[in-house]
Parts: sequence; C-alpha cells; structure tokens
Amino acid sequence: MSSKTTTKDSGPRDAGLRGSGLTLTRRERQIMDVLYRQGRATAGEIMDQLPGSPSNSTVRTQLRVLEGKGLVRHQEQGLRYIYLPTVPRHSARRSALKHLVDTFFEGSNVKVVAALLGGETRITDEELERIAELVKTARSETR
Repeated sequence: MSSKTTTKDSGPRDAGLRGSGLTLTRRERQIMDVLYRQGRATAGEIMDQLPGSPSNSTVRTQLRVLEGKGLVRHQEQGLRYIYLPTVPRHSARRSALKHLVDTFFEGSNVKVVAALLGGETRITDEELERIAELVKTARSETR
C-alpha cells in the first residue's frame, strides 16, 4: 500500500490585510507569532508553542478565524492541515502599529514618540542615536 500525499490549498496566496482596522486578539497575535517564526505549522505544533495550554479545538477555531480575516491559509497534506501566514510580517506589523497609534495616541506620531521617550523604561544612548539617525533620514526623504 503506497502512501500518497496530496496537497490542497485553502485559498488565495496573498489575501492581504482586509481593511486598515483589522485587530487581533492576544491569542490570535500569539498564533501569528508562531506562524511567522515557523513559516508553516500544524495546529498541534502551534498549540505546543502557545502559553496557557489552550485546547486543540480552541487553536483550530482561532485558526479558522484568522483564515476568515485573510491572515492565514491552510494546505491539506493527507489528513493534516498545514497553516501558513498569507501576509508578510512587515505588513501585519504596519497595520498593527497604525491601529495602536490611532487607538491610543489619536493618530499622532508625536504622541507615540513622547510616550516612548517619557516612559518608565530607560532608552539607552545607542537607541537615542539610532532614533536620531531615523529622524535625520526621514527629514531628508521628505524634502
């Protein structure tokens, strides 16, 4: 008896972010983080890397929700589903950052920077130098 692996894809390879207001729950972010680190994983592999020991059905439900949001797709390989992110990490990061800035800082980049510089965590001199370089680059690009 031969073992045959068939691969069936769940949908478009690059669904993109569906709307700029896309938000993720903590667990959805954790699942996406696992998928970005691994590149591809089964629900069981994802479950093993999540904190709090979620149930198999919980992880599978969250994966279906992420598929509905266009952030994850699956491939059927035999009886297993292999999940993959559909959106590059930098695109997801940009969308999440925009949501954070809009939600907590009234869309103001200045308020974000002020919060970072005036926060409880001390920023090192190296980090301040890097920030200054980024500001200098941004100024030269807008001219």
